[in-house]
Amino acid sequence: MIRIFSMTLAALAITASAAESEFQRFAFNLPCMGTTFRVVLFAKNESDATRAARGAFDRIEQLDAMMTDYNENSELMRLCAGAGGSAVKVSDDIFNLLLRAATFNKNTCGAFDVTVGPVVHLWRKARAENKLPDPADLAKAKECVGMSNVILDEKERTVRLARPGMKLDLGGIAKGYAVDQALLLLKKKGFPNALVVGGGDVGVGDPPPGKAGWTIDVRPLDENQKEPLRLLLKNAGVSTSGDAEQHLDKNGKRYSHIVDPKTGKAMEGRSSVTLVAPDCTTSDALAKSGILGVEAAVDVIDSLPGTAVFIAIEENGAIKYFESKSWKDVPKTK
Repeated sequence: MIRIFSMTLAALAITASAAESEFQRFAFNLPCMGTTFRVVLFAKNESDATRAARGAFDRIEQLDAMMTDYNENSELMRLCAGAGGSAVKVSDDIFNLLLRAATFNKNTCGAFDVTVGPVVHLWRKARAENKLPDPADLAKAKECVGMSNVILDEKERTVRLARPGMKLDLGGIAKGYAVDQALLLLKKKGFPNALVVGGGDVGVGDPPPGKAGWTIDVRPLDENQKEPLRLLLKNAGVSTSGDAEQHLDKNGKRYSHIVDPKTGKAMEGRSSVTLVAPDCTTSDALAKSGILGVEAAVDVIDSLPGTAVFIAIEENGAIKYFESKSWKDVPKTK
């Protein structure tokens, strides 16, 4: 997940009040899933906080081991190795995430598609080699893309990838899911006042003691605009998606790491999407709706309960901002 709007944690510094006197704020970091995960929680002492954070990080690492496409022995890649063959029984995490991915695919009119793996791999190679993918290779890879080829059997908890050569890429949803799972574990362990960050994906539980919510800074595309948009959230997820960190600049154009599953082409130009939703799995996946274009993306988000979107795009050197009708209902602070 890429950050266009920097999700700064400076705003999360909290001054203790009388209502918070028995709790302390603790923060922990862990490199994982190609980014840095951060856990912020409130606890009565350091030993309790450390144990809780370690449990959350263990869960994140467990999911990373299952869902990475950088290890051919991961559960995800073993599933992909059998593409075109019979159904495979998978873990609850993989099955549940693919069920949700199928729903998000419908919600976004196909803009979010975990079967885009073959195309993503070509663009990943292109960024590494600093050259555009071969059109013929893209056309061949695109033949393997399509959620209709992912057959889910809820009774047997099996998955069948119907076309040979299919490759699933969970990069557009796995971090958000990991954030949610870490928050769930912390809550079960008695630490509901927590925040988990995974790159550009932020999940928040109950607010800090004595506070109305967690303050999340969303910095706009325009570096000269010093004042960030400041959200005040609790029990929610917020994600940003764009081209800030992973992109290919070629022939005067910028190509994002975000790929349109229907065309196989990477998004062009500078843009970003900030998506607020009831959980981080949802915000992570729906942040890809920007592939549809501004108007279509806003319409999609306005049709879904509990979600809101803020979009920034650069056109002819100027930054333009767009938002869903629901954005006005997102709690904000100064």
